[in-house]
Amino acid sequence: MFQPTLLKNRVALITGGGTGICRGIALAFARHGCAVAIISRKLEHLEPTVAELRALGARAVAKAADVRDPAAVADAVAAVVSDLGRLDILVNGAAGNFICLAENLSPNGFGTVVDIDLKGTFNVSRAALPHLKTQGGSVINISATLPYLGTMGQAHASAAKAGVDSLTRTLAVEWGPYGIRVNGIAPGPIDGTEGVRRLTNEKSREGAVKQCPLGRMGLGCALPDAVIGGGWPAPTLTARGLQRAALHHQDRSTMAVDAQ
Repeated sequence: MFQPTLLKNRVALITGGGTGICRGIALAFARHGCAVAIISRKLEHLEPTVAELRALGARAVAKAADVRDPAAVADAVAAVVSDLGRLDILVNGAAGNFICLAENLSPNGFGTVVDIDLKGTFNVSRAALPHLKTQGGSVINISATLPYLGTMGQAHASAAKAGVDSLTRTLAVEWGPYGIRVNGIAPGPIDGTEGVRRLTNEKSREGAVKQCPLGRMGLGCALPDAVIGGGWPAPTLTARGLQRAALHHQDRSTMAVDAQ
């Protein structure tokens, strides 16, 4: 879909990039000429993916940091820029989730997901801002379709992702004048991912398939294309011009929150 050199000489930082859909995004960026840094709480989650990235010929580094810790995040982002020379693209993909009805959900359980998904997105974005302002760039926040309709057992994740969507819109308006585009992508259920395996059962998977006009879940191979579309160097797409990036994928199970 894209030229293999589309992201040449650019550097992307992806939180949660060692596993799941964010691993696929990291590999796709590498295949299009991008240097890639991935962050997670534990290096062992990152090392296999870093090896894959380097096997593709990409410059790649891994940094351990908990997105809930602003100081650790700031240090990790600074280390990435020191190692790779700059920062052009940030993908906020770190997330936590589990199934629990609201009446059984502890305040700590609710807060933990909000801390990872929403506060983590803010912490990493804020740490990346000084580096992105140097030459302009792009922030892509990975959300979810959970808050768009009521989703049983997902009060915590729905609230967190609704916050991510709102944060995305606000940062798009505030950071557009710096030449920084901020967009969100909200995937529905993606077949074969850890989230689908861990958070669904046979009945709920059948329901997700029935709700999709294509008669299947989203494909993991399609999502990175949408993220690359949000990360490619397009200086005309800015909040100042109020132009909206067309990130809506043909697959209805992959939805985009278009901030600009």
